[in-house]
Amino acid sequence: MPKNSKVTQREHSKEAVTESVADLLALEQPMDYKSSQMSMGLSPGATAPGKGLLPSPDADGEDGRPSWNNKLEYILAQVGFSVGLGNVWRFPYLCQKNGGGAYLVPYFILLILIGIPLFFLELAVGQRIRRGSIGVWNYVYPQLGGIGVSSLMVCGFVGLYYNVIIGWSIFYFFQSFQYPLPWAECPIRRNGSQAMMEPECEKSSATTYFWYRQTLNITSSIDDSGGLNWRMTLSLLGAWIIVCLAVVKGIQSSGKVMYFSSLFPYVVLLCFLVRGLLLKGAVDGIAHMFTPKLEKMLEPQVWREAATQVFFALGLGFGGVIAFSSYNKRDNNCHFDAALVSIINFVTSILATLVVFAVLGFKANVMNEKCVVENAEKILGYLNTGVLSRELIPPHINFSHLSREDYSEMYAVIKTVREEDFPQLGLEACLLADELNKAVQGTGLAFIAFTEAMTHFPASPFWSVMFFFMLINLGLGSMIGTMTGITTPILDAFKIRKEILCVVCCIIAFFLGLLFVQRSGNYFVAMFDDYSAGLPLTVVVILENISVAWIYGTERFMQDLEDMLGFRPYSFYFYMWKYVSPAILVLLIVATVIEMAISPAGYNAWVEAEGSERFMNYPPWALGMAYALIIAAMLPLPIVFIARRFNLLSDGSNKLSVSYRKGMMKDISNLEDQDEQRFILGKNPSEAPSPSPAHRAYLGPGGTQEMTNTNYGTSTKTGYQNIGSPESQL
Repeated sequence: MPKNSKVTQREHSKEAVTESVADLLALEQPMDYKSSQMSMGLSPGATAPGKGLLPSPDADGEDGRPSWNNKLEYILAQVGFSVGLGNVWRFPYLCQKNGGGAYLVPYFILLILIGIPLFFLELAVGQRIRRGSIGVWNYVYPQLGGIGVSSLMVCGFVGLYYNVIIGWSIFYFFQSFQYPLPWAECPIRRNGSQAMMEPECEKSSATTYFWYRQTLNITSSIDDSGGLNWRMTLSLLGAWIIVCLAVVKGIQSSGKVMYFSSLFPYVVLLCFLVRGLLLKGAVDGIAHMFTPKLEKMLEPQVWREAATQVFFALGLGFGGVIAFSSYNKRDNNCHFDAALVSIINFVTSILATLVVFAVLGFKANVMNEKCVVENAEKILGYLNTGVLSRELIPPHINFSHLSREDYSEMYAVIKTVREEDFPQLGLEACLLADELNKAVQGTGLAFIAFTEAMTHFPASPFWSVMFFFMLINLGLGSMIGTMTGITTPILDAFKIRKEILCVVCCIIAFFLGLLFVQRSGNYFVAMFDDYSAGLPLTVVVILENISVAWIYGTERFMQDLEDMLGFRPYSFYFYMWKYVSPAILVLLIVATVIEMAISPAGYNAWVEAEGSERFMNYPPWALGMAYALIIAAMLPLPIVFIARRFNLLSDGSNKLSVSYRKGMMKDISNLEDQDEQRFILGKNPSEAPSPSPAHRAYLGPGGTQEMTNTNYGTSTKTGYQNIGSPESQL
């Protein structure tokens, strides 16, 4: 080592020096105290003002952390994670329910105000710190380290039931290789020489019967488990095997899978759109969809549901966004990525809505024609028996070629003349708008309404295979992100082979998922969907926002982004992170709590005798289970805060990551090189500047004064006594 280097000078000084944990772990010489971060009276867990989120943004490729093979793989991974089943069966429903085309206005406004800024925030912290959700928030503020744990738990809850939906899609996928499709007609029950239609199917419909009875074999209440459904158990096993194979090698395997799983759904959606537009009634469905009901925009409920959809559409708070971003190089333009993925997500939702309502418009026309035929036969029967006079029928009407308009005219005349006893006739209006207004979402859309529409397609098995294969790929993309959100923080914290961790996680998840493949499993899927993610994720994201914008500091974060990206993001983000996004998230939390308080807690139970659903309240044990999901997901937040507040839990200072240690070692090397140059030029080593970039000046709380510390050499507690881990410094 050069004789006049700072480290050598310090070794000969009388100043007491204690080696840091980083030095001991790296088996290197003590680090120069001027490259460390002093406490300077900062609050516990705060970041020293002279430093950013990491000391060495140049350590890419030297920390042994995997990285994406190319930018396309990364973008496809983020798109695959954010674009999921909700884009196909949730967004169209909300559009229909909340004013058609008018709903797009609040959705787009909230996408700009909270969606893109918070998505950008998660991408930035993941890329800068290069850790999963737990490590990231331990870095930023250790007392809020429970954010990452809550994210991991929500990922676990969601992954358990989300993969069950993939299992259902796998079952329907294999059932689609038949002609006619098994849900095209009601089964016939034979009693000796007599043949009769299955009563449960006759009271509902063929597709509804196939879903509830032949697929789920569902019980009549959540209290009756009914035992395991072996076909759904095998489907769930297949789903977990597929997910395990996709994530077992980390991003090396999942990145390759994303080329297909992210792009194939768009091919199918475009094929369905072209086919749907050629169907009779498709234009009616699309016109009904986008006819704006502007008065809906004034209802607070519409804005609440739009905010919730924006929130979940981008996968905020799950940890998957941060995990994927952590495998990027630190100079990647994550601002562009945030805007690109958000726009792709929005366009995908619009595309899926066009497809859904083109197909549902066709289905509405088919059902409307069926209604006209059935009611025309009733009228003919009344005419033949003398119940109705033939004078009531307009002379131009021909029953053999009865149009929808002719029936409506005839219906109006009969209703006017026979007003007193009209209800006894049992005639229906058969309005197309009534069929189009039947709002369907979730599994009801995918496994009942859409499957029923496809039975009327020419070559229906082909389209059914394509549709359910698309659902499998949409779900797989989201599951890869969810599993990455679980495994990445664990791999960051513990030395475990990722292959073993992935296999163990999938095995455990499969056995826990057996809860959802009981005959009553669909009720538990609905419970987890309603309670396990909504409120906990909203709380997680607002705490993420606060920890960066108010605790770490928005101005300093903007400086970090400028250093990382090479340009300063728009001031728009400063105000969104600082004021607008937190305010909107607080309103969303309040609205969610109010909604939970005033809405009865229950589920839609299938009543076999009636062939229909009936709303039932949760029994006490199920209600306790539902609220336990919320508490379990949020419990790490106060536990970690209290434990670290009172020093009951280490802030992780003895568990520095490899990348952080190597970054510090590189700083040491750079500092000594700079010191030698300055010594040769005749300058006093003590005048050497901080290794921080010269253009970067971190601002104090007021945002106008640069914070400095001139007592480096005279403090009674200097050097390594004040150095913490990344967790304690931030």
